[in-house]
Amino acid sequence: MNPCIAVIIVSYQSASTLDQCLTRLRAADEVAEIRVVDNNSDDGTLDIVQRHATADPRLHFIANPDNPGFAAANNQGVADSRAPWLAFINPDLMVQAGTLAQLRQRGEALGDCVLGVEQVDEQGQPDAAVRRRDPDFGAMLRHPGQGAKLAIPADPTQVLQTVPALSGALLLMPRALFDRIGGWDAGYRLHAEDLDLCRRAREAGAVVAIANDLQVVHVRGVSSRSRPFFVEWHKHRGLWRYFRRFEAPRRNLLVQAAVWGAIWAHAAAQVPRLLRGR
Repeated sequence: MNPCIAVIIVSYQSASTLDQCLTRLRAADEVAEIRVVDNNSDDGTLDIVQRHATADPRLHFIANPDNPGFAAANNQGVADSRAPWLAFINPDLMVQAGTLAQLRQRGEALGDCVLGVEQVDEQGQPDAAVRRRDPDFGAMLRHPGQGAKLAIPADPTQVLQTVPALSGALLLMPRALFDRIGGWDAGYRLHAEDLDLCRRAREAGAVVAIANDLQVVHVRGVSSRSRPFFVEWHKHRGLWRYFRRFEAPRRNLLVQAAVWGAIWAHAAAQVPRLLRGR
């Protein structure tokens, strides 16, 4: 076994799943380092991580005094690690022992790449949003809400399916590629930073793909279910940042204003659903 993967976990109020997540990662093949970066949790996360760190010197804990966001915290974890491969993993995601090693082996054959795997819930149902396309802001203007729908169906004929973008719940990539594209954009607080990372990787010549024959269990939304309005706000704020970065320079001011309006109209349309959920 070649321990060559640094696993980065960003936690926030993740105590309900973090113990099992870390237990599985410590038993996973090829894991050289585990970095847990916590964004000011107050739910017992510290006790869980201290227990694992005491038993396993590969694990380091970074405790933020506030919440700088998912992207910024991931960058902190990378800066504190050295392994040549990086795996970004949500604290509510449960890996099998050989999954990361198999994915890394495929990455070695590809070179510059960002790779993911199928994600299923506890009942075995696939997450439709694992495979993603770039946001279609033209479609958003023509049919409000459509441009924000990003899911791409799985292609069962392909073991390794090339896609424009992947869910940030599990991403594996070479450190050299991560450094070359400048890491995560810390200007995103929550959501769309994975779309941004994958797009910059593609523009740098990397392959973005998902291994359809590998899967992990994703216990979705542990920390976000208690903050639905916060999540929706930053999801749409992230879309606007993404548009400004990649699309706005090619659009006139009228189109930019129309896209801004469409994004926030879509956000407003989510309010009744969020209120019903409460």
